[in-house]
Amino acid sequence: MDANKGDRLVVHGRIVGEQDRVVEVVEVLGPPHTPPFRVRDERGHESILVPGPDSEVEHRGHG
Repeated sequence: MDANKGDRLVVHGRIVGEQDRVVEVVEVLGPPHTPPFRVRDERGHESILVPGPDSEVEHRGHG
């Protein structure tokens, strides 16, 4: 998983009807561009995330 500060991570719901979780990368804690990431959700809550295979990166500047 290659992500930078400012990118968004989309964690897809694992159950039918569950919404995707979208968070912003605020800090890369692993080797360059790799997990773990410090992320912030839309409510301002920060946590540490190691994305799984059900996640994808939306790079800053790309929709």
